[in-house]
Amino acid sequence: MTAGSIVVLASTLVVAVILGFGLYSLFRGGDFSRTWSNKLMRMRIVAQLGAIIVILAVLWLTGRGPQ
Repeated sequence: MTAGSIVVLASTLVVAVILGFGLYSLFRGGDFSRTWSNKLMRMRIVAQLGAIIVILAVLWLTGRGPQ
């Protein structure tokens, strides 16, 4: 595995973990859901943006992007 693959995998896993916690808070309900579900989904959107930037940067740096 190259360093770029590891970084892409790590950023994707961060998004998946945040999504998992967000879904857990949504299904748990109650005060926990009111407090955390929207915050976690906003964090997921920011993490997805970061993952897209990381993926595009890796593609650009390895020369596999648009020619």
